[in-house]
Amino acid sequence: MPAEDSPARLPRRGPAPPVDQMDNAELARLIEAEHPYRGKALFELSDRIPVDDDAATKVAMLSRLTSLRTARLFDRVSLAWSAIIALLAAETPHSRSSAYEAFYALAPEEQTDMLDYLEVTAIEEAHPRIG
Repeated sequence: MPAEDSPARLPRRGPAPPVDQMDNAELARLIEAEHPYRGKALFELSDRIPVDDDAATKVAMLSRLTSLRTARLFDRVSLAWSAIIALLAAETPHSRSSAYEAFYALAPEEQTDMLDYLEVTAIEEAHPRIG
């Protein structure tokens, strides 16, 4: 079979790091370094938000990274949006205030897009559910 007819192969990523065994700082470094498994690390850190204010603070900070703002999970939803949504969904006072700060750090057109996606007119009205 000619080379141009063979299916394209994705580069191998190697084994996923044991994110469930990593502390918050290690996860944040993995995400900041744009590791191939940064999404997995972000989701692990996001899962900790309801019981860990440090995780919420780190997720809010990480949502400002250009690499997370441009990485799309699907359609319009970026990794940064997923971080903000996780902060909102945790429904703790710290996670909500962190979500608002992260949201207002987005460009105005991205804020409008995200509000449209969440089907609200103000970020404070958003109460997404995850899982």
